[in-house]
Amino acid sequence: MKKYDAKVDEYIEKSPDFAKPILQYLRETIHEVCPDAEEAIKWKFPTFMYKGKILCSITSFKQYCSMGFWLHGEMKTIKELETNAERSSMFSLGKITQMEDLPAKPLLKKAILEAMELTDMGVTMKKAAPSKTETPIPDYFKEALQHNKKAWDIFEKGSPSFRKEYINWITEAKTEATRNKRIEQAVEWISEDKGRNWKYERK
Repeated sequence: MKKYDAKVDEYIEKSPDFAKPILQYLRETIHEVCPDAEEAIKWKFPTFMYKGKILCSITSFKQYCSMGFWLHGEMKTIKELETNAERSSMFSLGKITQMEDLPAKPLLKKAILEAMELTDMGVTMKKAAPSKTETPIPDYFKEALQHNKKAWDIFEKGSPSFRKEYINWITEAKTEATRNKRIEQAVEWISEDKGRNWKYERK
């Protein structure tokens, strides 16, 4: 890995115009606070490694961009960051659409330093405890699955988390058209024994 990776330059260059200065600012601030940070592309996003561990990543989409800390759930400074959206390990800074949405530089530096300290301490990301409550399958989804014997057999034998991820994805659809599209996609993936987030799972 390199301190500066040409693939990250390429990623920023291909990002929407509003995102370019934001991503570049975040990139330079990370290197300023963490001179040992090395760049890589992981899960299609620019990722910053520190002592062999993931420190954080920057992301860009059509309408917003963000920065996510790998140890988001363990960080105290995250609570101090005032953002305009629900935060997660992928969107620790919320959804940013302009430079003004970014936290003050001292606070951003503080967050990066805390992430480094946690990494130095050997802290790892906590995995959520699996829910013991089985999520009920909506009739319309069950019916679609039963039309594909292989998909139904795999779904029935799947773990509670495997089933829950698909059920939540489908029930959270805002429109009937979206729901139907997701059902069709879910049946296809399940018949191939793929989890809901198979694209992002480590190989």
